[in-house]
Amino acid sequence: MLSNFVVSAIAFLIALGILISIHEYGHFWVARKVGIKVLTYSLGFGRPLWRRTGKIDNTEFVVAAIPLGGYVRMLDEREGTVLAHEKHRAFNNKPLWARTAVVLAGPMANFILAVFAYWLVMMMGISGVAPIVGEVPEGTSAARAGFQVEDKILSINGRSTDTWTDARITLIDEGIDRTEPIPVDVELPNGEIAQRLLDVSAASLLDAEIDAFDVLGLTIWRPEIPAVVGAFTEGSAAEVAGLALGDEIIAANNVPIGNFTELVGMVHPRANQAIDFTVRRDGRALDFTVTPKATEHNGESIGLIGIAPKRPDAEFDRMQVKVKYPPLQALGKAFQRTYDMTTLTLQMLVKLVVGEASLDNISGPISIAQFAGQSASVGIDHYINFLALISLSLAVLNLMPIPMLDGGHLVYFAVEAITGKPVPERIQIWGQQLGIVLLGALMFLAFYNDIGRFMQ
Repeated sequence: MLSNFVVSAIAFLIALGILISIHEYGHFWVARKVGIKVLTYSLGFGRPLWRRTGKIDNTEFVVAAIPLGGYVRMLDEREGTVLAHEKHRAFNNKPLWARTAVVLAGPMANFILAVFAYWLVMMMGISGVAPIVGEVPEGTSAARAGFQVEDKILSINGRSTDTWTDARITLIDEGIDRTEPIPVDVELPNGEIAQRLLDVSAASLLDAEIDAFDVLGLTIWRPEIPAVVGAFTEGSAAEVAGLALGDEIIAANNVPIGNFTELVGMVHPRANQAIDFTVRRDGRALDFTVTPKATEHNGESIGLIGIAPKRPDAEFDRMQVKVKYPPLQALGKAFQRTYDMTTLTLQMLVKLVVGEASLDNISGPISIAQFAGQSASVGIDHYINFLALISLSLAVLNLMPIPMLDGGHLVYFAVEAITGKPVPERIQIWGQQLGIVLLGALMFLAFYNDIGRFMQ
């Protein structure tokens, strides 16, 4: 079986290849449509690994060694000599609307990819966790609003929530800068419908260091798993000690065990320490001594006895949900999800700039690779959903008004539209230098956050 690192690396490279090629193809396609000569279409930077010359305009198609971006190089008098008969095909000689269309085409291609990916996922169906509320701690906003265990969240401020992911996105989107309580419609365990008014004003919904849902008191409901042996791992300490399938562990070191979570809490801290178990088998109480094997997990040694629980399938089926729509309805949902995630991303960026959101929210290639691997491991539906989210993020990032990014060029074009003449070249050079500094700082912060998460 491939290691998590290999899966993450492969999933990350595939995602990068798709996202970069779509973005650059947007620039490339529109440039050709408005009559600009394209010299190079490159996926990646640095040393070329593969290249081919196209039949139209002898455009050079390249795959380069560093996969963290790409570019489309066009004929431009500012970058080299242009023959007299080709001056009309140079980027700098095209009208403002044509240059604007070329620059916008990259981010727009990523928005289109996001809509298509969400549409595909919603037609295929995407699995998720049902938005059923678990334990509600006293004194939290959820407790004050009247939430009870096993309340199923149906909608937040009128927006339907089929999964916990939907509930999280909607609550953050609706809760940012909100001062009045948010109406939340829930289905009670008896089937009745009720409304809770949830106050989110005191919660930091964009703080990366805390889970806003935990602060609000909204935890995921999980069925209680009995401490019954459902399976053994090969050579497990429990099987060697004499435990059998179907045994119910009722005590450990004379401490009563009520469920599998309590059993784990007893075993993990006792690596290589003998534990006296009492089990119920065929109505009889039997005693066994089991010594958990030491295993490295997240940098620490924990004890394992090598058993898996007997899962209550009916309860777990209740936790799971698969959201699926017919094609036309799925397309509407895809546009809605694209809009919701775009506005949420923009809100996050604004909060970061004004200092109202933690800079820890910024992620770099290492975190993105981990997310790619995790989503690919869960299933193709989650991986496509991941692609849609990253494509949206790439589109929004490129539209930021930073020189060197598409948004920076659009700012120059806006000035040109107002003044009637291009921004002076010396100012563009200064802007380019500023853009390099800003992007460098952003990349440093992203890598710093990634390394910090990786070392935890």
